[in-house]
Amino acid sequence: MNILVVNGPNLNLLGTREPEIYGHETLTDLEAQWSAHASLLGIAVDSFQSNHEGAIIDAIHAARDTTDGIVLNAGALTHYSLALADALVAVDIPYVEVHISNIYEREEWRHHSVLSEHATAVIVGRGTTGYLDAISHLHTMLGGLS
Repeated sequence: MNILVVNGPNLNLLGTREPEIYGHETLTDLEAQWSAHASLLGIAVDSFQSNHEGAIIDAIHAARDTTDGIVLNAGALTHYSLALADALVAVDIPYVEVHISNIYEREEWRHHSVLSEHATAVIVGRGTTGYLDAISHLHTMLGGLS
């Protein structure tokens, strides 16, 4: 089983960006955590981060024939990127939408996601543990042993 973890704009700044909201762990720290977790489940995991919408869409398109599931924290693209929503539907790969913070307790504009409609699950407000939850969810959903 292969899973792609995709992080969008500004998530490369984890650890220093608003640590009171996003915590002190860096993206590199998180990649090590979810890689170790996935390994225990027998899952190969690839990670991708970009601040550019088109690069994220290209990575999702490239995953079409090699990836069984996607964990996606699209950052602010969550709230307006219809192109990203279309790409996710087009590749027909199950995906879990993840938000480190509880977007429903933040600014009003963060309350709506254009990506949630087709997601197999949406995980909000669990901190960085949300990534591990998403990997576990995909593992179970895709027929892995729980």
